[in-house]
Amino acid sequence: MARLTASVTAELPDVVAAGFDEACRRDPHQLRTWVVLVDGNHAQLTAITAQARHRGLRVHIVLDFIHVLEYLWKAARSLQPAGPATERWVAEQATKILHGHATQVATDLRHTTTTTGGGGGGGDKTTGGNRTTGGDKDPALVCADYLTNNRPYLNYHHALHAGWPIATGVIEGACRHLIKDRMDITGARWGLATAEAILKLRALTTNNDFDDYWEYHQQQQHQRIHQTRYLPPHQALNLAA
Repeated sequence: MARLTASVTAELPDVVAAGFDEACRRDPHQLRTWVVLVDGNHAQLTAITAQARHRGLRVHIVLDFIHVLEYLWKAARSLQPAGPATERWVAEQATKILHGHATQVATDLRHTTTTTGGGGGGGDKTTGGNRTTGGDKDPALVCADYLTNNRPYLNYHHALHAGWPIATGVIEGACRHLIKDRMDITGARWGLATAEAILKLRALTTNNDFDDYWEYHQQQQHQRIHQTRYLPPHQALNLAA
């Protein structure tokens, strides 16, 4: 069963910790395989690996394949003009990465960039398509670095064989539903406290937990407003404490 949660006030490590708390509640003995989908954000990866290490858990981190494709497309457009050849090149490199050869793709990108005069700062880099000019780093080199730096999370051949997800489309769609559809409406103005409250209510509703929450809320309100007021003073004092 999927669960949604969101926060605009909590720090990223706290959100990650809450996710691990929920996972531990649902699978306390880690009888299932734990897969974490990420987009390559360094702080995100640091928080996830720190939580797993702290709790002594084994998690499989998978980088969203759609993000990899975005880097490949940028690299392709820097190496050659847009067209059918570019589409074929992206498909070929993506297939190699899906088969576990991300390191080879990164190496080939660096070699190609070097032989066509790209990479590094300074000079004209217009050779071979839409190459950048000036001091901007070549997109092909950026892609190569991205693949190299995230190599531990690009084992798509293992993930696909095991039936794990390799893209975050469902998660991104949930984010749009939970957050953007409500928080980004025309004319909306939010403070952090009210935005946080609305997000929690939307998450409760989406997770089908609102009825249970509302029953708990009413019980707590009754306790706070009525029971503590009508009990003998010494009992009311103990409840308040």
